[in-house]
Amino acid sequence: MTEKTSPNLAAAYALKTPEDSLRLYANWADSYDESFAQANDYILPRQVATQFAAAKGSGPILDVGAGTGLCAVELTKLDLGPIDGTDISQDMLDISATKGVYRRLFTGDLTARLQLENDTYAGITSSGTFTSGHVGPDAIDELLRITQPGGLLALSINAQHFVAAGFEAKLAQLAPKITDLRLPQLRFYGKRATGEHKDDQGYVALFRKR
Repeated sequence: MTEKTSPNLAAAYALKTPEDSLRLYANWADSYDESFAQANDYILPRQVATQFAAAKGSGPILDVGAGTGLCAVELTKLDLGPIDGTDISQDMLDISATKGVYRRLFTGDLTARLQLENDTYAGITSSGTFTSGHVGPDAIDELLRITQPGGLLALSINAQHFVAAGFEAKLAQLAPKITDLRLPQLRFYGKRATGEHKDDQGYVALFRKR
């Protein structure tokens, strides 16, 4: 029997492997928007979408770690699209499918190769996938592979993991392959948030593929 993982923020921050993610989000999908996003005033999806739009991102867009579609909803409000979404959890994608904001949804593991051709998307967004450290900086290579030359990536990265997990070093290593790198720092949660993570901050790594 699969061990049940309690669906809460502490469990999300403790994720280490793709299997951990599958267990957690299978239990959390149905209540995620209410028990996490609304309860914690989770503004990161809007922050990522806003930064992507301000940097003149365009579609087609792949929303990576799409979850229940929160970032895609914000992108749609900004008249950006079309949007495809991928996530390791089919349970989460089932919820995002009900929101009518995606052209296509498919499961994908960023620690492996995505079933996509090179240079498929003009834009990549990711809100929360690089937040707790369970997806490391090497996944950026795969995202660059599927991005068109000149395409914009907007990836949220938790400040706690930015240096410690190697994201700063990875972006430096990728300098010959990317351009226009900016790292605006922002809050993950709004003024109504409570609890030990209410003041968490991070970066939206904004850059284009050469």
